[in-house]
Amino acid sequence: MPTKRRSAPALAHLREKVALITGANRGIGLAIAQALASEGCNLIITARDEPTLKKTGRELARFNVRVLPLICDVRDPVAVKVLLAAVERQFHGLDILINNSGIAHPSQNVEQLPFESWLEVIDTNLNGLFLVTQAALPLMKRGSAIVNNLSIAAKRVFPGSSAYNASKHGALGFTNTLREELRSKGIRVIALVAGATDTEIWNTLWPQAPRGKMMSSETVAVAVVNALKLPLESTMEELVILPTAGTL
Repeated sequence: MPTKRRSAPALAHLREKVALITGANRGIGLAIAQALASEGCNLIITARDEPTLKKTGRELARFNVRVLPLICDVRDPVAVKVLLAAVERQFHGLDILINNSGIAHPSQNVEQLPFESWLEVIDTNLNGLFLVTQAALPLMKRGSAIVNNLSIAAKRVFPGSSAYNASKHGALGFTNTLREELRSKGIRVIALVAGATDTEIWNTLWPQAPRGKMMSSETVAVAVVNALKLPLESTMEELVILPTAGTL
């Protein structure tokens, strides 16, 4: 019997696909934006820092793709709704959502951590993840994909980082639940669990961290793009990528 021919996988070729990336003006978010743009993917990039975001938009435009830079505070439900309304108006749909926005707090034990710091981290890393995802889902169809940048802190704990650890553990629980809810709709959900990566977040978490032992943001971005390009009948549910140096 002749082998039944499969239909072409939805994201195997990213040209002309539409991706929304939060926190796209630096670090892993920027590297993923560059990697997707190099594949011909159209982009909506968000951040809270307007000058840096506009500069990033100009840099990404060199890939000859459509780039829409939009200021958005993912903690604000109104701002998130405005963002996704703009995505719908400009692109009429969304193929890829990269939830990358995230912050950390200085190393402080629980007894020392100000409640305001706890709230800010949880609000950005967990509530913002929920708000953007919920608003984006109506624009996503079968074959779309969601990547949540969680960090290895979603699976391990680091003393002095209680709010960050809690936010990432909660985000992993949210991601796993979302994946099960969206299976029947054919929307893939990928948990990006990256180990130590040389980004600005270390200025807050651990200023003296040995950055020479870390991965580059570009390394993580390559792994994300490869996961997105898997055939539609498969998925990378949990993308764990660690530096070969091991624990810092």
